[in-house]
Amino acid sequence: MSKAIRIHQTGGPEVLTLESVEVGDPGPGQARVRHSFVAVNFIDIYFRTGRYPMPLPNGLGSDAVGVVEAVGEGVTEFKPGDRVGYLLGPQGAYSDVRLIPADVLIPLPDGVSDRTASALMMKGMTAQYLFRQVYPLQGGETILYHAAAGGVGLVACQWARALGVTMIGTVSTEEKAAIAHAHGCAHTIVTGGTAPEALAGLIAKRVREITDGKGVPVVYDSVGKDTLMASLDSLQPRGSLVSNGTSSGPVVIDTTLLAVKGSIWVTRPAMVHYATPRSHMLAMANELFGHVLAGRIQGEPQQVYALADAAEAHRALESRATVGATVLIP
Repeated sequence: MSKAIRIHQTGGPEVLTLESVEVGDPGPGQARVRHSFVAVNFIDIYFRTGRYPMPLPNGLGSDAVGVVEAVGEGVTEFKPGDRVGYLLGPQGAYSDVRLIPADVLIPLPDGVSDRTASALMMKGMTAQYLFRQVYPLQGGETILYHAAAGGVGLVACQWARALGVTMIGTVSTEEKAAIAHAHGCAHTIVTGGTAPEALAGLIAKRVREITDGKGVPVVYDSVGKDTLMASLDSLQPRGSLVSNGTSSGPVVIDTTLLAVKGSIWVTRPAMVHYATPRSHMLAMANELFGHVLAGRIQGEPQQVYALADAAEAHRALESRATVGATVLIP
């Protein structure tokens, strides 16, 4: 029998339970993958709490790396022994072994370890689509990025530096500011202890100082409700707000406000719409791993938990006690 984290109802971390499951042979178009590392992402919390609905009971997690054990009929791209990762497909990555559609698997190149890939698969490809597709950065821009010391944030710091982009990053502590700066974030704004209603004044004021009053052309905001006004007030006229997460709560915008703030563009991107069809996903991975192999982007898990301790990993992530990537070891 294999082990998997499953949930039978939505709620707090306590709803995550470790169970024995039967994993059979792969069917047509499937592969059976044994995981070496399973990534923990904030989107997993959205599924656990019910913000993103899914049928219950169910597994959790969509991001892991490991080795192919077996393939089903019609699978020709992979064979047993191949090292792979994935970030799409059905929930259920919080497990030691699982069946998964083979067409979501991404081959891992020689020179990129499973451990590194586990920290960079979802987070690195998120940075790719934010910086290279949603609002394509050309180099020379100054941008605002919220949660710069988070899992995606530390990759974004490095990617911005590689592109020649000046990144202003918000962080919650001085310690996280130092970490973000070491990864390539040019300017940091420490927001810890600031009331949500005061964030706009703190952040936008500093952004205007850094940009000589002009503001930035784009803000990448994964925080949501608490930073909405700070993001809008930091933008240039006709600037773009990329709302790529809502860790502090959903974003609700009166469209009249967008005109008042300078005819602002707003988008809420999702990975699935940028990583499909499969050719797009593979191209994204190739660009990411190219930077990794060239030494421009590095990543290692900063918090490691046993699969059985997934609830503790969720508590740490929700309390903002983590830096960079968090993974589970089956």
